[in-house]
Amino acid sequence: MSSTSTTVERAFAAALYADSDAALDTGASLLAADPGSDAELARRGEEFVAAAWRRGWQPADVVRLVRRELDEAHERLVSELVLAEADRDRVPRGARWAAQLGVLRDGAGATGAGSAPGALRTDRFSYATAVLELYRLLLRLPSLEPLESPEPPTSPHAPRGRVSGASATPSASASSGSASSFGGSAASRDTRMLARIRALLAKAEATGFPEEAEALSAKAQELMARHSIDEALLAARTHAKDAPGACRIGVDPPYETAKAVLLDAVAGANRCRAVWNGAFGFSTVVGFEPDLEAVELLYTSLLVQATAAMTKAEAAQRAGGRKRTKSFRQSFLAAYAHRIGDRLAAVADEAEGQVTATDGALLPVLAARDVAVADHTERMFPDTVTTRMRGVNDVAGWEEGAAAADRAQVGERPRLGRG
Repeated sequence: MSSTSTTVERAFAAALYADSDAALDTGASLLAADPGSDAELARRGEEFVAAAWRRGWQPADVVRLVRRELDEAHERLVSELVLAEADRDRVPRGARWAAQLGVLRDGAGATGAGSAPGALRTDRFSYATAVLELYRLLLRLPSLEPLESPEPPTSPHAPRGRVSGASATPSASASSGSASSFGGSAASRDTRMLARIRALLAKAEATGFPEEAEALSAKAQELMARHSIDEALLAARTHAKDAPGACRIGVDPPYETAKAVLLDAVAGANRCRAVWNGAFGFSTVVGFEPDLEAVELLYTSLLVQATAAMTKAEAAQRAGGRKRTKSFRQSFLAAYAHRIGDRLAAVADEAEGQVTATDGALLPVLAARDVAVADHTERMFPDTVTTRMRGVNDVAGWEEGAAAADRAQVGERPRLGRG
């Protein structure tokens, strides 16, 4: 064993398995006194990251937790480690995983991080302290429900570029004979569709004109629904071995419970299930790929709309001489989530009625997919509990939140047919 390895081992033995500041200082002092230990320290960090992947974590999950539990310096350090480990990772990953790495690379380029292990340090002791704090957290990560399938899809009609059940790109499965009827390759169709949806929602969030936002959001919802229905029909026609997958969506503080309820409502309306993990700040959404993408896009857009509406309502309350508090914001978001859930449920019920009226063959296809999603959720999460929202006691906040939800641009789903 080299002297450098010995230094790292001694520092780990002193600091990683104890919670005291004194133990942390001892480990940091050992590392600070040995400049040759940096490369070994970084290599061991990559091993901790790889171990997190084996326990079911994904890049965005780890970075989100570090951001939640530590501070910006630790977040930048873990981003460096994730990207360095990715260069050596030989395990096939899905499109969603690649997208998460892409976000980290963009952030590293913007901040100048990632140039070399330890590039963020101001002095050796401070750097070593931050690294050991980070490694303490990584070492203690528990196992999560795995999102990746044991084997890659073997069907020629399975979603492209996906080992994980959490691909970022919705599937557009098609046989060679049906691809031409939908125009272009499956991958290019997905890319164009998602680009259009994101652009519409971005404009809806940015505009100051409610009528324009309504038209843009309604069109985005129409595209989401059409894409989902097309995928369900195509999978049924081609007998594709399509199966539900899962992804994790961050539910960040403050007011996590209300946000988790909002995400659950959006998931349910899009034939998905959501299970919230409050301890680690995310919900796992289970569903078919096009629906997972729709949930993520719509939830993000509605959250932006809710935050903007809450800020506006608070300003109006302050102008009227009433001081707004945390209870106002909590009640606002709780009412918003509750009312949006009612609206989305009504839209889903109407859509199901349209299916029965226009295409009887589609109803059993959707019913079978609902059962598959429920079964997959039960296998992933055999033990769940119901969470109740607390601290919702501001009448003005509740009324303002409900009114904002009524104004929110959900859009009406189109009539569901083969088109």
